[in-house]
Order: sequence, then structure tokens, then C-alpha cells
Amino acid sequence: MGMILTQRSKLSLKFLCIFFFIAQSLATEVETNPHVTKPSAYEVLGHYNFPIGILPKGVLDYDLDSSSGKFSAFLNGSCSFSLEGSYQLRYKSNIKGYISRGKLSRLEGVSVKLFFMWVDIVQVLRRGDHLEFSVGIAGADFPLDNFEECPQCGCGLNCNHQQVRETRTNPLLSSF
Repeated sequence: MGMILTQRSKLSLKFLCIFFFIAQSLATEVETNPHVTKPSAYEVLGHYNFPIGILPKGVLDYDLDSSSGKFSAFLNGSCSFSLEGSYQLRYKSNIKGYISRGKLSRLEGVSVKLFFMWVDIVQVLRRGDHLEFSVGIAGADFPLDNFEECPQCGCGLNCNHQQVRETRTNPLLSSF
């Protein structure tokens, strides 16, 4: 038994074909047209409920697979700085991991100096108004407002010899 298309069905089918063609064209334009910009790495952090200050200034580009959450962020070389003289942080030129709303996991390329050795930060969780950083066996909890600004490689948040903000810790939780 053959399928009989009515004039209305033919019109609907044509509309769907045109719609899919336009949608594919727009997707291709975003991928190939340099004038159509993708959001910055900092804007993407906001989409996943993270503050921009968990990345230093100067992220050049990033890759993100939105279906799996796998990401890579690229800096122009490695980056290190101290925050208020207490924590020394180091970012490799390529930072990798998985991102979901309020969670960075399987993080690679970010480390903190504990006593005399560097330890990788492997996970960051957002818990209300705090961020929890984990190095595997230990962790630290910091208020979210400590990450409103991006630190700068070399000088952190105190770049013009002006104290920008105090880094506060929660004394109830173990810190790095």
C-alpha cells in the first residue's frame, strides 16, 4: 500500500527540510566563521555556576565537549602566583578535566604548594557560597567572593602593590 501525501503533508515536509537546512547552516557558520564568536572560557565557567576567578587572566582558548563535559583550557605557558602570601598556585599551559554544574572533576594541570611539595588539585565543588578544593586526601573550603576576580600570573591579586582582597579560610575545615 503506497503512501499518499496530501498537499498539507508535502508543505510540512518541505518546511522541515528547510528548517534542518537552516539549522545546519547556522551550526556550520558558528564553527567556521571567525566573526561568530564562541563564549569566553570565563563565560563558560559562569554557565556551570563557577566564578571567573578560578582561572587566571590570559586563557587563550578552550575546548569543551558539552555532551561529556570534557574540557581543556589553554594558557600562553605555565602560570604561578601566590595568594596573599599563603598559598602558591601553579597552572600548566594546558588545564584539563570534566565540568558539570557546580563540579570540576578529574582536574589536571592545577597544583598548590603544601609545605615543600606541589600537590595536584583534582576536584572543585561549589557548595552554596563556598568552593571546596580537593587534593585527594585533603581539602580546603573558601568563600565564593574570593574568586570574583581572576588572578594574574606572577602577582596573583596583588599586582599593583595594592591589596585587592583578603583570602579567608574556614577554620572548621582542613586546609591545604
